Amino acid sequence: MAFIDKDLDELVGYLPARTEPGDFAAFWSDTLAAARSHPLDAAFTALESPLTTVVVEDATFRGYGGQPIKGWMLRPAAATGPLPAIVEYVGYGGGRGLHFERLLWASAGYAHFVMDTRGQGAGWSVGETPDDFADGNGPAYPGVMTRGILAPETYYYRRLYTDAVRAVEAARSHPHVDGSRIVVHGGSQGGGLALAVAGLVGDLAGVLADVPFLQHLRHATEITDGFPYKEIANFCKVHRDKTEQVFRTLSYFDGLNFAVRAGAPALYSVALMDEICPPSTVFASYNHYAGPKEITVYPYNGHEGGQAHQVPAALSFAAAVTK
Repeated sequence: MAFIDKDLDELVGYLPARTEPGDFAAFWSDTLAAARSHPLDAAFTALESPLTTVVVEDATFRGYGGQPIKGWMLRPAAATGPLPAIVEYVGYGGGRGLHFERLLWASAGYAHFVMDTRGQGAGWSVGETPDDFADGNGPAYPGVMTRGILAPETYYYRRLYTDAVRAVEAARSHPHVDGSRIVVHGGSQGGGLALAVAGLVGDLAGVLADVPFLQHLRHATEITDGFPYKEIANFCKVHRDKTEQVFRTLSYFDGLNFAVRAGAPALYSVALMDEICPPSTVFASYNHYAGPKEITVYPYNGHEGGQAHQVPAALSFAAAVTK
């Protein structure tokens, strides 16, 4: 593996033009209003677990179209009073996983809400939420990047971004959560979801976005042969006459258009040998991000990014923005 993108000094100043449809704000306002016309119905059911220091609850709430979305809520067993909360979104192909895989944040004193990912959860981490707006709607492999891509109204990520916003609302409804101290968090697809939520929810305490996916979308398909972006390129390779239609749809979901609307403090991370989420796509998002921000750079890493080396920075950041 080698450096695949611009030099770091170029990346630091990389601020490409955005492609934003004129009705972007109205599209998302209408989408979220439609979702909120359904009751949230957030429910948290205690799970029997051999864990003694963490309380685990099986969570369900209603996302896009009123569809039930699964999640985990974990919190320290000894905690009293409302807690700051981390709302976590999962990387591409994964689901909420098994609850004992998610112990870091509760061990650090936070309520930790992990959202399942509709129609995914069969690639590397278990999921169980179907995508009821697609044929064969259970968790599936390999990918969803072109599901409904010919119109923003039908595109898969309209549903997933809406679920992600509603997950924040579900976390805030929990009696042990301080709704004023919410940090959204994720890596890869999860980082992209966190950034979309940051642009759609105005009162977050912070954003943790590690090697985020779904940023600077057209450029991404032009500079990497890595999947999942390659799913879009392959679609356009076959549907030659639909290319501009595809990228018009994607302009409603490009992270750059959410980054410019985000005001919460953000901590990004980027890896300079990342062939899945190329560094110029991450820096494009970071440089457009409107709120206070910082970025950690891992020069010799690929899409794994900082992994455990990023954890101390994330913990420190979360503590600072939720104090």
